[in-house]
Order: sequence, then structure tokens, then C-alpha cells
Amino acid sequence: MADFQDIIGQEQIKEHLQNAVAAKKISHAYIINGEKSSGKEFIAKIFAMTLQCEKGGINPCQECHSCKQALSGNQPDIIRVMHEKPGTISVDDIRAQVNNDVEIKPYSSPYKIYIINEAEKMTPQAQNAILKTLEEPPEYVVILLLTTNVNALLPTILSRCVLLNMKPVADEQVRKFLMEQEKVPDYKADVCVAFARGNIGKAKLLASSEDFENVKAEALSLLRYVQDMELHEIVAAIKKIGDYKLEVSDYLDIIAIWYRDVLLFKATSDVNHLIFKEEISNIRKVAQRSSYEGIEEVIEALEKAKRRLDANVNFELTMELLMMTIRENG
Repeated sequence: MADFQDIIGQEQIKEHLQNAVAAKKISHAYIINGEKSSGKEFIAKIFAMTLQCEKGGINPCQECHSCKQALSGNQPDIIRVMHEKPGTISVDDIRAQVNNDVEIKPYSSPYKIYIINEAEKMTPQAQNAILKTLEEPPEYVVILLLTTNVNALLPTILSRCVLLNMKPVADEQVRKFLMEQEKVPDYKADVCVAFARGNIGKAKLLASSEDFENVKAEALSLLRYVQDMELHEIVAAIKKIGDYKLEVSDYLDIIAIWYRDVLLFKATSDVNHLIFKEEISNIRKVAQRSSYEGIEEVIEALEKAKRRLDANVNFELTMELLMMTIRENG
């Protein structure tokens, strides 16, 4: 099932979209901006389904012909714009799937809805092409641009769209969702919540990963032996994370949670609020030998490594710089 009630958090976005449906004041274009896995596609799907629902309520009925088609991904007037090349949405993609298509009236519904995921990947030419449609859209057209980086879009596009920003979901809500919907035990939910930092998709990714325990064990073993390992061994250990379908940046997040535990324990000597309680002997050891500044420097170095990997800086070099900081301070 899927309706607005199933969206965890994001109250402002839910309210905005449901009010627009109730007042029949639908904009021609929306940008949903939020980090990867935060639930943008789910919100777009529910909004599109509601707009096309034959019952016309502020929630999709999930039973009419249109809703059933939408649920199975076959609603002819909800169009997902695909891109040929990974990494970019070209001007040809936009022309073929949006510009040359908008003049054709909806097949069976009140609206024709175009969902463009990863909209930040549109080339400048593609953005200029979609701008033509945004400037003079036919009455029935609604365009949903989903993006992880709103700054990658042209100001002229921004000025013609309603911008909806995803907010981090409160930890309690993420925990409740994991334990009730995903049936995750509490000790595992704690790690997933800390890892997710308000991103439901990330929490779910880690919770549903069959390799969760292995990844955690790999991270903890790396932390235990990092002072004695050769750099090439460390690089090999981190590369191995790819086998677990987990991004390296996610793996670095797990290590950051461990260092936040070290920081917390150093400040409070309290085991109860630690995420990795079972690691207390190692956490105590590192907390005793490291300074506050040193631990904070490691946490900052982990963030920096993630940014470098995002910017495609050489993997070995990034890991070398990170491990030097960990060895000096951790």
C-alpha cells in the first residue's frame, strides 16, 4: 500500500502537496530536493498517484483502475524520464521524452506527469530544453524534478518551480519505523539510526543488508588493528566493502559512529548511551590514549574522505590521507 500516511516525517511537504490537491491548485513544476535515498521517489510516486486517482481525494484510493496501474508502474500518464548514458541526462533525452511528448493530450487521466529523477544530471543544454516546456506548459502537464543538488539547476528553472526541501527525519521516528515496519531488533536499530542521520532510505539500506553484521565486524576489526596494518592491507580491506553492496562512504559513516562513541565515552565515561556498547574495552582504550581534538580531527577526516571520493579523487590517495590522520590521532 502507498499513500501520504506512509511517508515518514516530511510533514511540510505532505501538507503542501495535499493542500494543493484539495484546493485544485497544482503547479506545473515541482523540485523535490534531498539527499540520496531520503524518499524523494516515494513522495513523487504518491503525489502522482493522487493527482491521477479517479476518486479525486487528497490520498490515492489505491483501488481505482488508475491507482492500480500506478502501483504496478504502468500508468500511461505518469512518465518516468529515462536517460541513455549513466551520469548524464542529455538534451536528446529531454526532447524525446518531454518536449516532443507534452503536446499529446493525456491518455486516460486529468494530468500528464513527468518524473525526472537525478535532475542534477541534466546537461546545461538539457536544462535549457526543459525550460522551454516550463515557460509555456500545456494546461495538463506537471513536471517533478527530483534532485540531490538543487544548486546544479539553472536559476531560470528554479524560478519556475515550487521548491520542496526534504528534512532529516527525527531519530525516534526512524527507530520506530525500523522496529515496527522492518522488524529490526533494538540493538541493530540503534546502529542503523545513528548511521542514517535522519535519512529513512539509508536506515533501511543498512537494516535490510544481509551483510550488516559482516560490515560492522569488518569496520570494527579495521579499527582494532589499524595501528599495526600496512597501508596496502588497509586499502584492500576497505575495497572489500564493495562485495557487501555498500558504498565506501557508508562504510566510513559506520567508522565515524564508532569515533563518536569514543568521544562520548571520553566526555562522560557512560556506557549506556554508546551505539557500540559491546566494543567498550576497545573504545575505552582509544578514549584514554587520544585527545578530544585528535578524535574530532579523525571524524572531520572521515567527512573529508567522503567529499574527496565524491569528487573522484584517487581512492588510494584518499585512504592514505585518512589513515595517516587516524594513526596520528586515533
